[in-house]
Amino acid sequence: MKALLSALASALLFCAASAHAVAPSCDDQAAEKKLAGAAKTSFLKKCNADTAPAGDAACDAKAAEKKLAGAAKTSFLKKCNADAAGGSAADASCDAKAAEKKLAGAAKTSFVKKCVADAGK
Repeated sequence: MKALLSALASALLFCAASAHAVAPSCDDQAAEKKLAGAAKTSFLKKCNADTAPAGDAACDAKAAEKKLAGAAKTSFLKKCNADAAGGSAADASCDAKAAEKKLAGAAKTSFVKKCVADAGK
């Protein structure tokens, strides 16, 4: 019985170690393929997009709360993740002001764009 348990434990450790094998980074893959210039840029863009996490958990939760699906969900997640990654304090402040004014759609976009530009001056 002890031998069986030892064998199972060893098998589990082996499986866990092999599951955590590190995949080569996108830069390493580009170097292996000897890519340069536009080909390298294009490859890295696609590779990084393919290996990026499916999405920010907060953005996924917001999309679920809004009951979005299909193209609407994809568009929402893209904007939400971009805002989360590159959002600044000015963006957040301007978004809050737009929310206070209950702006939506093109009016909100225009307001936030002008607000951020004015904050940068």
